[in-house]
Amino acid sequence: MKRTLMAVAILLCSYAGMAQADSGFGIKAGLNYNGNGDYFESVGDAAQDPDKNVGYHLGFWGKIGNRIYVRPELVYSATKSDYDNDEFKMKKLDLPVLVGAKVIGPVHVFAGPSFQYILDTEFEGITIDDVDNDFTVGMNIGAGVNIGRLGVDLRYERGFSDNEATFINNNITTLPTSRVDTRPDQLILSFSLKL
Repeated sequence: MKRTLMAVAILLCSYAGMAQADSGFGIKAGLNYNGNGDYFESVGDAAQDPDKNVGYHLGFWGKIGNRIYVRPELVYSATKSDYDNDEFKMKKLDLPVLVGAKVIGPVHVFAGPSFQYILDTEFEGITIDDVDNDFTVGMNIGAGVNIGRLGVDLRYERGFSDNEATFINNNITTLPTSRVDTRPDQLILSFSLKL
């Protein structure tokens, strides 16, 4: 009986090891194209001056599984958005927890929630009073290609929680206080390296 249990345990461990042959961890970095509030509304204006809404990110990822996998990430992101020729900058920590599947060869698709913690916000020339919530929740959906240890993916991120920043405008010709939607709404291009 002991030998049978031992044999079953060895088989299960071997199967788990083979099922997770593609598991691992690594580093990632890339560019964010941000449109806080409504990405699709901001694309037309930003097309005239595309570098206005470009930010960057860098971080770590882990992966468990092969054909179907779970991939948590910890990413530092710096984004900027243009509002009437003023820049709204945000620095945050993102924790996406993605579930993905290989589709064909090196191509995979993924989706999952993203938890964000806002570290800092800055509005050029304007005093920001507060951001409603430092912690928000969003969603990532995208696709990627892995060739050997290198990977590239493109994803869309949208924040679910309504989140606004109050700012006091120093320009007396406009309203003295206003609100800006700070929800992430962006395209993210990432390059990754498995360590």
